[in-house]
Formats: sequence, C-alpha cells, structure tokens
Amino acid sequence: MARLDVNRSGEMEIFVRAVELGSFTAVGLDYQMTPSAVSKLIARLESRLGTRLLNRSTRALQLTPEGTLFYERSLQVLAQLEDAERCVSTSAEPKGRIRVNANVPFGEHFLLPLVPQFLLHYPQVTLDLVLQDQVIDLLGERTEVAVRAGPLKDSRLVARKLGETRMMIVGAPSYLARQGMPRKPADLETHNRLGFNYSRASPGWPLQDKSGPVSFMPNGNARVSDGQALRRLAVGGLGLVRLAKFQVKDDIAAGRLVPVLERYNPGDAEEVHAVYIGHGGNLPSRVRVFLDFLAANVRFP
Repeated sequence: MARLDVNRSGEMEIFVRAVELGSFTAVGLDYQMTPSAVSKLIARLESRLGTRLLNRSTRALQLTPEGTLFYERSLQVLAQLEDAERCVSTSAEPKGRIRVNANVPFGEHFLLPLVPQFLLHYPQVTLDLVLQDQVIDLLGERTEVAVRAGPLKDSRLVARKLGETRMMIVGAPSYLARQGMPRKPADLETHNRLGFNYSRASPGWPLQDKSGPVSFMPNGNARVSDGQALRRLAVGGLGLVRLAKFQVKDDIAAGRLVPVLERYNPGDAEEVHAVYIGHGGNLPSRVRVFLDFLAANVRFP
C-alpha cells in the first residue's frame, strides 16, 4: 500500500513542470521553492520509482526513456484529476501555459489572428507561441500542441484534423515575362524552382500529364526556412514556388502572383493536423479548449 505522506500528484506536477520548463530554477520560481528543493523532490521520486527519469547537466534536463513514459502517463493522470475537480466545481476555468508550435504561414494567416479572441474567452490561459516550419519533437521542445501539414509519422502523438489545404504552383508576372509561362509539366525543367532548406515528407511537385503522374524537385538558386519567406521570393520575381492556396490567394487576387500549370494540378492537397501528446479525454482542460477553438475557427479556402 502506498504511504499516505507521499503526494503523488504533487510529485507528478513538479516533474511535468520541470520537463516543460527545462530548469529546476524556473520550476522553483513557479512554486516558490528553491532549485535545491525541486532537485531533491525529483531525486526522491526517482528513488521511489527505482529508475532515473531525468539526465541533468549544467544547461539542460533531458528525459530518459523511462522518464518519457512517466511524463506521458503523468500528463494523463493530471488531466484526469483536473477533470474530476472541474466536474464538481462551479468556478473551475482553464488556466495555465500552452506552448504551441506552428509553421509560419499557418501562424501568420490563422493562429495569430485568432489569439486575441481565444485569450478573451480564456483569460487565465497563457499562450507561448513558436512559429517555424521545421518539424519538432514535442517532448524535446516541451510543447503541448503543434500544427503540422502533410503526412504524420510520430506514433506517440494524437492528431486532430483541422482541414485540408490545396497546393498550387505560382510565379510573379515579372518572372514569367522573363522566362515564359510553362505550358506543360516538362517545361518546368528550365525554370527556377525554389524550395526549402530542410527535408520534407513530400519534397517533389506532383503534376499529372498525358502519360500519368510526374514530379519535379526544387532546383532553384535559393532555399529558405519557411513558407512566408518563399512567398516573398516568388513575389519578388526570383522563380516559381509551390505553396498552399491560403498563403497566396491574396497575391493572386492582387496580381502579384499567377497560378502555373493549374490544368495539370492533380488536386494536390495537404492535410493539416493539430498534434499533441495524450489519449482520449486525458488532456488538461486548457489544451482541450485550445484544440476545440482551433477546430471551430480554422477554415481553409
């Protein structure tokens, strides 16, 4: 039988916060404890469990395999405790920090415009937003929610589909005036096809010609780290790019960009998901309401 003087939920909460913040000092500030007291609490937890959960260094905390498993299960347990309290409390309201990672185009077109409305509804929640196009490890980056486009590979994560975004190839009128408008997929061979400087699950540009599916790899004289930068290079007339319709529709309407080879577009689209660690209803209420808010308010053209 468990000893009554062991506050298991308290230990879990401190441990989870240490993983999220990556620092005993930061946890101490949150809970009005000294870094030494936090370190001793984690050490007692590891001693009771008989395994090391965190590898410490002077700069960072790193989860061990056992620590990763305990972290994921702790999230579930704490979410269930929060849910139990909410069921019997008339004043319970989602609160706490949510670290969110999203690609730059989604962040600028959807996430940032929605933030004021979300925080107006949930004033006790704090959003910690990171916009970057590279795929991150949620545990390693201490992130609760990430928005990802394209195929999903990480089996540890749970995904909630936000929609599909149609992909298209576009170029600026100034570039097309210099290089000519491609009339068939093979014409892309002679064009400056701009792309990203990191690996992608589907790096090619898929098209459909008379002989069947064809794909072209980016081959341009510039590569960038995010979709908004790629759009700006295209608007500047450097070359052709393949981006989501939501990202370029305003440029097309204003004449800054022109669709290319649309008759050969096979209905190319990427699914967009919000991914997170957790299972079923085992989510903190702050994360659950954030996911619900995204699903209700994100609409792709």
